[in-house]
Amino acid sequence: MRRSGVLLPITSIPSKYGIGGFSKECYAFVDFLEKAGQSLWQVLPFGPTGYGDSPYQSFSTYAGNPYFIDLEKLVEAGWITEQDCDSENDLSWQAAEKRYVDYGKIYETRFTILRKAYQNSGIQNNAVFGKFCEENAYWLDDYALFMAVKETFGGKSFSEWDEEIRFRKPAAMQRYIKQCADEIDFIRFQQFLFEEQWHDLKAYANRKGIRIIGDIPIYVAFDSADVWAAPELFQLDENVLPTAVAGCPPDMFSATGQLWGNPLYRWEYHKETGYDWWIRRISRCYALYDILRIDHFRGFDEYYAIPYGDKTAQFGHWEEGPGYDIFRALKEKLGEREVIAEDLGYLTPSVIELVKKSGYPGMKVLLFAFEGDAANTYLPHNYEKNAVVYTGTHDNDTIEGWIKAAGKKEISFAMEYLGVKREEEIRQAMIRAALFSVAETAVIPMQDYMGLDNSARINMPSTLGENWKWRLLPGELTKELAEEMAALTKLYGRSPVKS
Repeated sequence: MRRSGVLLPITSIPSKYGIGGFSKECYAFVDFLEKAGQSLWQVLPFGPTGYGDSPYQSFSTYAGNPYFIDLEKLVEAGWITEQDCDSENDLSWQAAEKRYVDYGKIYETRFTILRKAYQNSGIQNNAVFGKFCEENAYWLDDYALFMAVKETFGGKSFSEWDEEIRFRKPAAMQRYIKQCADEIDFIRFQQFLFEEQWHDLKAYANRKGIRIIGDIPIYVAFDSADVWAAPELFQLDENVLPTAVAGCPPDMFSATGQLWGNPLYRWEYHKETGYDWWIRRISRCYALYDILRIDHFRGFDEYYAIPYGDKTAQFGHWEEGPGYDIFRALKEKLGEREVIAEDLGYLTPSVIELVKKSGYPGMKVLLFAFEGDAANTYLPHNYEKNAVVYTGTHDNDTIEGWIKAAGKKEISFAMEYLGVKREEEIRQAMIRAALFSVAETAVIPMQDYMGLDNSARINMPSTLGENWKWRLLPGELTKELAEEMAALTKLYGRSPVKS
């Protein structure tokens, strides 16, 4: 079945309070997608973020980002007032920086207003809240305690906590559970609101014929509830510090490689447990999303291990991953579910074979297509049906940004291949190439449909401080743009099938 969709993070939704969330503007975006003839909405990981604000470095693989909670719904519930929101968020800073998220300001203000809502909610006596906490205890208890203890230590990494709680000694655990009881309930409250509001929004999208593509990083952050609660899953030493960390080796894009810093898995242990942790993790994802994109799929075949403490990724080495064994276990427990394999980068024959054996569609990115010659696997004439084509991803420049930065040889090849005479025609032609390709699924970043330059870029890998900030402004998603997108979708046979 041919289909198409849009890539746009929740953070990029326009909103009254500084960052995109599950607000009325998010529902309006779903309406826009329906009018634009789309059937998919791809988002980035939902986890709560820390230093650097990256959704790929989260305090929990299970929890949701409390920044996404719609404050206006809390006003409607009578737990806070509009004056509370306005005084905490200071609308003047939003007017000055409304195009980009100010994470520092949101961090300083958002939890104050959420705490006021918590105190006024009487949530402890709510049966629905109690049921949520009970059903999600397998991850929520550890996460809430982790975040509460982190607060008592001034936000420090758990590796810097007192030894007794860092190693989860029973007496210390009970003491902190009692000492932090109110903070623990506040954190559970945030997750309850996140879950309730997201499921309402997702149900609305599904009713409109829009399915959600979620995103799961292969690795978890070191400073996370996941590592603290289950250190046996990871390659750690007796001090609960990594022995090796994740990254990518040097290549044509980076002479020193990419040092991600995530702890690596003890794959033999995971195999012995029947991949139980992975099954629970993936099952949780399908409670949130309809389709799952698994990031860095190559890491299941081979993973790059960098000695802990190294300042670059130059001196790592490759280790064997679990291969198809993990996907066999997942399919046995969860059945056949829709997955997109992020198989970008240098692919060895064994990786290609793993993707093929899994049956999952891989990714084709058009911004990678115009290096080399006609044999480039990212060129549309080399696609197969079981693939997902993108003009670019959250890690790429926009098409317009790419045009300005690409070399003359690439631009010349792109113009010749796409059959255009002027550079300003490349963007539209590239979108058309994605949509008319044989790939069954096409996903286009919203910025490319809008024709925006690199000021609208979401992320520049291996940089810190200016990423994950861009967002739409009210009124930018016009009726004319929706009609243009719908016409292209219909022309290339990707319109949703009406039931």
